[in-house]
Amino acid sequence: MVSAELIVTGSVIRTADRRKPVVEAFAVRDGRILSVGTRAEMQAHRGPDTRMLDVGDAAVYPGFVDVHNHHAMAGRTELFELSLPPSLALDDILDLVRDKAQTLPPDAWIVGGPVSTTLLPTLANTATRQRLDEAAGGRPVVLVEDSRHNRWASTRALQLAGITADGIPSGGVTLLDPEDGTPTGVLLEAAGIPVQEAYDRSGGLTAEQHIEASRRGVEILNSFGITTFQDAGVSTDILAALAALDRSQELSAWVVSSLLINDEIFGFDPIGEALIDLGEQYRTPHHRPDFVKIFLDGVPPARTASFLEPYVADAVHGAHFHGETTMDFDELHTWLRSVAERGLGAKVHCTGDGSARLVLDVAARIRADGFTTPIQIAHGQFLAADDIPRLRALDVSADISPFIWFPGVIPQALAEVLGDRAEHSQPNRALIDAGALVAGGSDWPVSESPNTLEGLQGLVTRADPLGRAPGVLWPEQAITAEEALEVFTINAATAMGLGSETGSLVPGKSADFVVLARDAIAGPADEIVHTPVRSTWFAGREVYTAG
Repeated sequence: MVSAELIVTGSVIRTADRRKPVVEAFAVRDGRILSVGTRAEMQAHRGPDTRMLDVGDAAVYPGFVDVHNHHAMAGRTELFELSLPPSLALDDILDLVRDKAQTLPPDAWIVGGPVSTTLLPTLANTATRQRLDEAAGGRPVVLVEDSRHNRWASTRALQLAGITADGIPSGGVTLLDPEDGTPTGVLLEAAGIPVQEAYDRSGGLTAEQHIEASRRGVEILNSFGITTFQDAGVSTDILAALAALDRSQELSAWVVSSLLINDEIFGFDPIGEALIDLGEQYRTPHHRPDFVKIFLDGVPPARTASFLEPYVADAVHGAHFHGETTMDFDELHTWLRSVAERGLGAKVHCTGDGSARLVLDVAARIRADGFTTPIQIAHGQFLAADDIPRLRALDVSADISPFIWFPGVIPQALAEVLGDRAEHSQPNRALIDAGALVAGGSDWPVSESPNTLEGLQGLVTRADPLGRAPGVLWPEQAITAEEALEVFTINAATAMGLGSETGSLVPGKSADFVVLARDAIAGPADEIVHTPVRSTWFAGREVYTAG
């Protein structure tokens, strides 16, 4: 009998394997699950050097899997940028910019965020931009808004980016002051890219700082029990950082990177074919550049998402504006076929039901072409009822982000532009009942935290897990706690192509697991989020220990 390096025992070990959903013990050797079963069965693998880990009344789950986040962005914000608490008022933001400016040289950039989506109308005028200039002492400033799709820039940042009344970026939307006609500094979608490029020309981050940002992002994820994630949009700097961490045996998670086909918000270079050509050189044992990322639309609050029915009427867009997609059928098909021929999967950002339908229409052609490449609809928050069964039929997975239902600012902004439709988002019960693969993602740092337990609780209760906002969102779409655990373990791993490596505790897979203070999903649904993470284990080694 093969001896184990580690044997884990406990009163509740959930495997996310429907054949053996709860077991008493499992054995680990060479970073992999050796065997799963009863305590007595695992004793056969106990040798003189076997470490015994009995968690007692604590619970063991597979390591959580996050199918959609931006780990490096979060790490960079914490380590190197002005990190703003969420939903600050304008005066508070300006005070923090002023404090930061006093610590910097006269020409240094101030980069950070987020500012609230609902604050953008207040920022979109010359007088407020001048208040930002004063607070920054004339320094270049760029602050992202909470969706991370839009930016607010100071006068100096606009100058360095070449954005003037006579030099409006061709992409996105540059909001102008209604009185003097000059750029206000509020830049929607791709309009903010020239500012990002100007910052990068000033020096940006060093290669070592990019490694530190990724390292810190992974550390934070590990602290929440996450051992596998898909970064939803990477640069060569992020790819290089992840590869460097893994080659030095410092990468404590499985990572799938999404190579940008088009870039509506980040300002990365290169993208498209050039980035895909480079991706393979960054492949390491635990880092897989296996997906591309396509922005097919924007975000509803900025009216840049594509919907089948028109937005609520306003003075700028009228009563019949649906938004639009960044690609038509032929262009999207060309890209998806091209990446399928390379063996890559595709994560397609769709926040409107119109863009989601286009993905499904193109997926039907891709499947008819004979390709089985993984396709994810990223966010999937709005889907036409007729399209829900098509996800299963076309083997398209739903990458859902149940962290941004509540509290307030994003749901409030959705209601302002969509009306009653905002109350019918995230049709997760319908998706699961239709047999679709539903995979959980945090979209952190768009969400304030990557805490998977928040996502689990939200899926079950359809309410704010932290009690910050009242109400329940479309309660008929709630799923069970056991289903929610699958969404954030085996489903998410399968959606990103890692289902054979991780996502469940079965023999042969990586020994990735989290020890929780109790069996979170067995108790009251509104207490799931209050379950402490005691430790996180990746490939059989402890990578996080609480306090």
